[in-house]
Amino acid sequence: MPDYPDVFWVLAATSVVFVGIAKAGFGGGVGVIATPLMALIIPVVDAAAIMLPILITCDIFSVLHYQRSFDKRSISHLLPGAVVGVAVGAVFFGYFATNEQVLRIGLGILAILFVVFQVARTLFLGLVEKRHPGVPEGVLMGALSAFTSTLAHAGGPPVTIYLLPQKLPRQIYVGTTVIFFASLNQIKLIPYIGMNLLRIDHLTTIAVLVPLCYVGVKLGIFLNTRFPEAWFNRVVYMVLFITGVQLVVGRSLVEMLLGV
Repeated sequence: MPDYPDVFWVLAATSVVFVGIAKAGFGGGVGVIATPLMALIIPVVDAAAIMLPILITCDIFSVLHYQRSFDKRSISHLLPGAVVGVAVGAVFFGYFATNEQVLRIGLGILAILFVVFQVARTLFLGLVEKRHPGVPEGVLMGALSAFTSTLAHAGGPPVTIYLLPQKLPRQIYVGTTVIFFASLNQIKLIPYIGMNLLRIDHLTTIAVLVPLCYVGVKLGIFLNTRFPEAWFNRVVYMVLFITGVQLVVGRSLVEMLLGV
């Protein structure tokens, strides 16, 4: 068993359950919190590497549920750009892999921007007119999503920007994101293995956390049909924002408030 502090296992277990919930279509992308939370305790590279096999495991359960409920047109537009985005993200990741401070700050900024995006989306959702974005927009959004996903498994906003104007039925919208990110995570395996980010010493940690994928997905499917997302999202995004700030400044919120 890796010699991680107890707080890591608490944060990691919570993160994996959130990922499962998000993969099941509940919580509007709350799974993005996983890598930032784990990166508070362990290096960003290790957090990202541990999360990828866990994400792929969650994909298996969620794809089984949504395999017939997705928009083929959107997937065909997003995936070509995703290949380019993963390649660019891998180059960036490889270049800064030894600079933990840059990766932590970058991850923190992504976390903060994700929260800002979700707030803006909530405020302006009703103003979005229905339209069907073309191929160039789909390729661009796919590339941007894959780039941020390669770095921090945080590729939700660009895909949302592409899908929202189409005003797809909820089941189709969720299924399309599930199929896209399941495909994207498979593509990401290539550079992660090539850069030796996935190491043997990660296997025990992954093995301990993987069973929670099933718990999270089943919980997400249950919540998706019975509870509103609003308050759940607010709490998670507040935690994500605080986590992002901590990653950027390198101190906890308590330390900042006390001026120490």
